[in-house]
Amino acid sequence: MKFENLIYKEIEETAWIILNRPEVMNALSMKLSEEIVEAIEIVRQSTKLKFLVIKGEGPNFCVGDDITEMIKWGNANDITRRCRYYQNMANQLEELDKMTIAAVDGYAVGGGLEITMVCDFVIATERSKWGMPEVDVGITPGWGGTTRLSRLIGRRRAKEINLIGALHTSKKAVEWNLWNRVVANDQLDEEVERLLEVLKSKNQQGMRQLKFIINRGVECDLYTAQGFEVLSGALTGAVSGFWKIKDADQGKGILNFTDKGGLWQTRRKLAKDFWVD
Repeated sequence: MKFENLIYKEIEETAWIILNRPEVMNALSMKLSEEIVEAIEIVRQSTKLKFLVIKGEGPNFCVGDDITEMIKWGNANDITRRCRYYQNMANQLEELDKMTIAAVDGYAVGGGLEITMVCDFVIATERSKWGMPEVDVGITPGWGGTTRLSRLIGRRRAKEINLIGALHTSKKAVEWNLWNRVVANDQLDEEVERLLEVLKSKNQQGMRQLKFIINRGVECDLYTAQGFEVLSGALTGAVSGFWKIKDADQGKGILNFTDKGGLWQTRRKLAKDFWVD
C-alpha cells in the first residue's frame, strides 16, 4: 500500500513502519496518524508477519502531535473523539500478536514517546531525548503520557515528567525502565537486526502467549494474573502435542452438534428441562 506520510515495507516476516515527515521531526499530523492506523491494521491482519519495527525517517523518531494542526481538531467533543481515536491506535499497536520494536533516534517526545510505551522493545541511540513537554503548550497528554507512563516508571516520576516538561537522556530512560537499551549513534540499525535475529529463533506461539499474559497480567491482581500463567502453560502443552485428556470431548461435542448425534441428544435431553421450574 502507498502512503503519503509514512513508509511501509515488509521484509520476509518483518514489517517496517517509518514515520516520514522529517522536515517537521516526524510530527504526527492527522493524516500521518490515519496512515499509522491503516498500517497497523495491515500488520494486525497478517498471519505471515511476526515482527514490526517502528522508526522515524531522518535524525528524529517523533516529536508527537503536530501542534500547528490542533486548531483544526474542533470543539471539545471533537477533541474527545480524536483522543479516543489515538488511544485506540495505541491499544491496537500494543495488542498486536507480533513482537514490536521501537528504534529511537533523536527526539521521542509527546506522542512519539507514547508510541514507544506500547512497543515490546525500545532501542535508542545515545543522543536520543525524551519527555512530555505538553504542559508548556497548555495541554495534557491524551494516549498514554499519564496512564502508561505511571505504570512504567511510577506515579512520582510520571508527575515529574509531565509537570516540569524537561527533556531527558536515553540513559535515564533505561535506568527508569522506560526503554530497554542504549546503543552508539551509528549502531541503531545493527542492534535492531541483532534483536530480530534472537526473536526469530524463538517458539513464536510461546512468544505470542508470553506477550499476552504479561500485558494482561500486569493490569490485574496477582491471583488473576496467575490464572493467565496456568492457562498459558496448558495451552503450551496442547500446541506442543500433549493435548489429549481422557475426560475431554476431543472435539466430539462439536461434531455431534453438527450431526445431531447421540452425544448431543443425550446431553440436551438431560439438561434442557433441569431445574427450570
